[in-house]
Amino acid sequence: VENAVTRGAEGIGLFRSEFLYMENTKFPTEQEQYDTYKKAIETMKHPVIIRTLDIGGDKDIPYMGLTKESNPFLGYRAIRFCLGRIDVFTTQLRAILRASAYGNIRIMLPLITGVSEVRSVRTILQNVMRELDSKEIPYDKDILLGVMIETPAACMLADILAKEADFFSIGTNDLTQYTIAVDRGNENVAYLYSAFHPAVLRSVKRIIECAKRENIEVGMCGEAAGNPAMIPLLLAFGLDEFSVTASKVLETRKNIASWTMKEAAAVTDTVMGMSTEKEVSAYLSDYIATKMSNGK
Repeated sequence: VENAVTRGAEGIGLFRSEFLYMENTKFPTEQEQYDTYKKAIETMKHPVIIRTLDIGGDKDIPYMGLTKESNPFLGYRAIRFCLGRIDVFTTQLRAILRASAYGNIRIMLPLITGVSEVRSVRTILQNVMRELDSKEIPYDKDILLGVMIETPAACMLADILAKEADFFSIGTNDLTQYTIAVDRGNENVAYLYSAFHPAVLRSVKRIIECAKRENIEVGMCGEAAGNPAMIPLLLAFGLDEFSVTASKVLETRKNIASWTMKEAAAVTDTVMGMSTEKEVSAYLSDYIATKMSNGK
């Protein structure tokens, strides 16, 4: 967080809470989590979006006793684990709520595939709030609950999810992987993995449009948010927030400032008429190279 502040970040778009669990030999206590979240918000002094425990898939923690799965990326992970272990999830939500008394903390749910998951979390969250109220423990009663849009299901249901969530955050890493059915860690098919695939671009456009219709903010926390070639498209689509690694904050801000909305819209219109990832990548690469050589 200190590194992000030093580099000019205006918030934390993705606080990976799973590290609190991965660096432990047992489940972190409510107090341990609370202390960490409180320190983060007091250091940042800007919005901090905490992603609830995103475990499973490629992240295994021995003490959690997760069974080995043949396809862990489609298995018992993220929000599925949290809703299956209400005790673990409730402890985390209570810690986040307590820390929210000290600044603008938001909650984000990973791997959402349907409205029922969001509603289930809201019910659990309301129960925790009532418990805190009974003990007169302060917290942000208007804390925002958002969802990561990173599955094709969430993309197709974005219009409905936008009525249930307080904000969206597009996770392009997994959205790309699931949309194109490509394991980005598999060297045999890694060449197919690209956020510039027309199917991914159409998905991102749809997600942002659905968020705009319901007047909720939409950010992006996948690696694509910091890609200079993606920036004009995201601006034209109407993205509200770019979440990038701390080392890319100033570079990304500079890249954003180099585009007018008129120019970004023109480039995006051309790109959205293309049929293949190669066409899109080649066009954007050439356009940006020319733009840089002209000093614009």
